[in-house]
Amino acid sequence: MSESTEILLVYVPVPDEAAGRALAEGAVGQKLAACGNILPGMTSVYEWEGRLETASEALLLFKTTEARAEALEAYVQAQHPYDCPCILRLQPGQANPAFAAWVRQQTRTD
Repeated sequence: MSESTEILLVYVPVPDEAAGRALAEGAVGQKLAACGNILPGMTSVYEWEGRLETASEALLLFKTTEARAEALEAYVQAQHPYDCPCILRLQPGQANPAFAAWVRQQTRTD
């Protein structure tokens, strides 16, 4: 039986690239994610505490496994600079087998 090719993407807006890099380096260093991609130049429009806000942000996308997702979310929640960070687990997707194997290997803790 072959191993699963399912991986998760975890969507996390951050205030800037530096915050994204810090979160990505910590998560990858702790084997919570295989990779963190930082995409600069996002503009977010939202309501916060009764006021309409617009903010420049970056987007951090983590690649991880279902087994590591909960620990990754706890790490991001604890380390993120926002009071109420968005941590959105995207539905598992099918990756090519070699990439999925690499993600599993990078997030192994045994």
